[in-house]
Amino acid sequence: MKASLLKEYVLSGGADGILVDECAVAAADVEKKRERIAGAVECFMALYGDLDASLFSVGGRSEVSGNHTDHNRGRVLAAAVNLDIIAVAAATDNGVVTVKSEGFEPDTVLPSEIAEPADDKRFTSAAIIAGMERAFLDRGLKAGGFVAYTVSDVLKGSGLSSSAAFEVMMGNILNHLYNGGCVENSEIAKMAQFAENVYFGKPCGLMDQMACAVGGFIYIDFADPASPVIEKQSLDLGREGYSLCITDTGGNHADLNEDYASVPSEMKAVAAYFGREVLRDVCEEELLLGAGEIRAELGDRALLRAFHFLCENERVSVQVKALGEGDLETFFENVIASGLSSFRYLQNVYTTKNVSEQGLSLALYLSERFLLGKGGAWRVHGGGFAGTVQAFVPSELTGEYKEYMERVFGPDKCHVLSVRQGGALRIV
Repeated sequence: MKASLLKEYVLSGGADGILVDECAVAAADVEKKRERIAGAVECFMALYGDLDASLFSVGGRSEVSGNHTDHNRGRVLAAAVNLDIIAVAAATDNGVVTVKSEGFEPDTVLPSEIAEPADDKRFTSAAIIAGMERAFLDRGLKAGGFVAYTVSDVLKGSGLSSSAAFEVMMGNILNHLYNGGCVENSEIAKMAQFAENVYFGKPCGLMDQMACAVGGFIYIDFADPASPVIEKQSLDLGREGYSLCITDTGGNHADLNEDYASVPSEMKAVAAYFGREVLRDVCEEELLLGAGEIRAELGDRALLRAFHFLCENERVSVQVKALGEGDLETFFENVIASGLSSFRYLQNVYTTKNVSEQGLSLALYLSERFLLGKGGAWRVHGGGFAGTVQAFVPSELTGEYKEYMERVFGPDKCHVLSVRQGGALRIV
């Protein structure tokens, strides 16, 4: 469909069904969503002309439990959320990819830059694009050039995985423009992890990409990373009387790559002590027996992070069982326990590079003070060190909680979210 017709189709309500049902857009916000999409189409046409184009959406994600377990083949609970990245894209015949994201300079990737990672492109969006093209080709799938314009309300540094959403979006576009949409979203997630690990240069796990790509409230077991077990959960927070709130503490994310990378590397170092690749293959009894030598060889923090992994992995199983039995109290108790373990043992609530900045610690204290005895739960959100905290807040208290947190962290810093059922989507 020509981009101009795509704009008319959206503004006339043609996409409303998928926006509401799959993207969790509230009925009161549909018109605003239409206008946001129409604006993106206008920007696309201003850059590239009135081409035959498609419209895509990928949501951000919220990690619920399983903090820093995916990279050691652990278990996680996560949910796709209704904040998303929207892309308008069209295939080209020159093999060149050009992506303009709102607020950023365009990224252009030539066919010659896809063959292997480039050191001078590490930690750039261009590296992600090249890595996704490479991943499709390595699997015997089709890839090629395209132009795209993207807008996102999955704010960078929000802990909602804006980077994973972007990675999955690039795969989503390639899937539909060149492969007829035949690639499963779970496979796109694996390719996105490859792009981030190998081309971008960050040793992440697979949870962020999988949650963004698959959609819904999901349990994932990464025991076999080539074929992770993915089970959608039936939890409907609104029906149970709770809202999911994410508060952005405004922390500085500069120079945190080393902090993030230290977590999987220290966990894997402990696993290597036992001759194993990952901590999933180590039991608590072994860890306790080797504790003295491990702390001498690898340090106390590595040992504490290993204990966190083992307990967190079992905690997720308890939560899945509780959800299956409708036991929300046990589920919430373990959300809180997950956050406490992250603070005490995983130690990803603040960076030691700047100990005067502890916005996450403050937000956790405030959330505990507000919610204690009222129901719900709170914990650090995502990778940690800076960014956001998560809270499950009784619906009747959501407005009060939002106002309470924003008095400290500023206007529009507390986001009240919904779980979206759709993963990586082609809307039109």
